[in-house]
Amino acid sequence: MDPSNGKVMTAKEAVSRFVHAGDALVIGNYTVGSCAELVYEVIRQRKKGLTLYSQSGIFDVEVLVGAGLVDKLVTTYVLRAGGRKGGSAVERALQAGTLQMEDYTNFDYNARMVAGMHGMTFIPVLEGVMATDLFRKRGFMGDDKFRVIDCPYTGKKILTVPAANPDVCIVHVQRADKFGNAQYWGALGSVAAAALASNRIIVSCEEIVEHDIIQSSPHLTIIPAYRVSAVVEVPWGAHPTEVLGYYNIDSAMYGLFMMADSTADGLKAWMDEWVFGCDNRAAYLERYIGKFGMKALDAIRAKPYYSAPANYGAAVTSRWDRDGREIFTGLTLPEMEAILKERGKFYE
Repeated sequence: MDPSNGKVMTAKEAVSRFVHAGDALVIGNYTVGSCAELVYEVIRQRKKGLTLYSQSGIFDVEVLVGAGLVDKLVTTYVLRAGGRKGGSAVERALQAGTLQMEDYTNFDYNARMVAGMHGMTFIPVLEGVMATDLFRKRGFMGDDKFRVIDCPYTGKKILTVPAANPDVCIVHVQRADKFGNAQYWGALGSVAAAALASNRIIVSCEEIVEHDIIQSSPHLTIIPAYRVSAVVEVPWGAHPTEVLGYYNIDSAMYGLFMMADSTADGLKAWMDEWVFGCDNRAAYLERYIGKFGMKALDAIRAKPYYSAPANYGAAVTSRWDRDGREIFTGLTLPEMEAILKERGKFYE
């Protein structure tokens, strides 16, 4: 841990402190990338009995389920290669009866996170899903998966889903500062909502940057510092998935994983090599480079393509000058209060 700031720490420290066995854990990333190193560390530390939330999880959900850490899964889409023949960790676990699953549409899953983020207990959703098995078939949530209630304003029947408030979110972003202000750009999905709905947030990032960089681009900050429990700097922390502006998906490595995941023995061998066989991301990269060469990583590095800068300038940056006087009236705060008291307009 960085002694100058209690939030900056290693993945091992962050997972040890903030992810507990039996937690409701949400993978904050959505489809195009994942918090791979944080997922691997959860597996290394054997955090069992998890209820896992993931919107469109593939690789990350597979390894957590394959490691035997997930009892319940709430999702919209996961890899089930091979269908009922069992060509994925999720499918094998469902067939073995070791995994329970609730399936939502992307909209309804995201709505649950948005409700949790805003402190609601439930939220209305689109009624079209009632015509599908997503509504009719219930798993471990039973009647609480969806509920139909009377609208208090119109009396009309409306469909609702419960808010989701996971115990902890793990999420990988492009950059953050040491205080925890996390910046992300690209396909957002439920990334921000999943993080902000959670009680604890572990942010991993490609790089920790100075605070003035964060201040100069506030529109990119999706998680504010005061909500973040830990910040982990992990270059290539999403590999073999992608991070916009840093690297593309490693299709060759992903293909090797897909082939391995087709059988339980294959997945175990893959995880023994790439998860348990590497103490951290540095060891993972060393093994990868030793096996495939640095050229394999260089080939997927992102080429620069910068957006236009935004002008956040203003005539003044504060209503108060260095002497504590309001710049338009020339009055100090005590002087303003005195005037308001004289006029009977001051309220304690």
